Amino acid sequence: MKKLYLILFFFLYNALLYAQIYEIGVFGGGTNVIGDVGSTTFVAPQKLAIGGLFRWNRSPRHSFRASVIYTSMYADDRRSTDPRREQRGFFFNAKVLEVSAGMEFTFLDFDLHKKEFNFSPYIYSGISLLNHPNFFFQSNRTLRSENTRSNAFGIPISLGLKLTLNEYLLFGVEIAARYTFSDEIDGSIPDTEELIETVRFGNINNNDWYIFSGFTLTYTFGRNPCFCSYLK
Repeated sequence: MKKLYLILFFFLYNALLYAQIYEIGVFGGGTNVIGDVGSTTFVAPQKLAIGGLFRWNRSPRHSFRASVIYTSMYADDRRSTDPRREQRGFFFNAKVLEVSAGMEFTFLDFDLHKKEFNFSPYIYSGISLLNHPNFFFQSNRTLRSENTRSNAFGIPISLGLKLTLNEYLLFGVEIAARYTFSDEIDGSIPDTEELIETVRFGNINNNDWYIFSGFTLTYTFGRNPCFCSYLK
């Protein structure tokens, strides 16, 4: 976790050192988990998600981006359409923190220095890291905490639409899926190896996903860039 924080620090430091045009702002919306517990509906926000967002716009078509989001991962078998899950009755509510960094591409030219109205759909991907608590379920549906936390790396896949409100403010809407390299977020696999054979459940071939859906509001600053070298 510390290594990723250092990477993000140097990313932001270099962005400010070689100034182009920046955005800093907030993300607000909801989150849901797709795993071995609860509903498998792709977009079904269950808990509030809030965070911060930074963009370094390198051309009218691409930007470097970093974000930090805090939320609760919530899933309840009683909200599933699968009769087996409804009968099982597992549920959990876990506080998590995610950091993400990568690149954002717009489908249309999005030059913030044009005075007229700008808008464009965009796609974002990179790498994410989710810090989450470890827990497992006993056969009597009781959730047991392992009193430890783990980090789950993932690949963000975000689709959104952003537009200018005025010369300095941008508004966006976004649906952001995270495919993780972990199956421990939903408690289907304990972090303690001695417990795996006795309490493990679910599909061992599918890792966990989680989804953010919401809006962004950012403020732009920095000197006017010369994008010419990126357009040749």
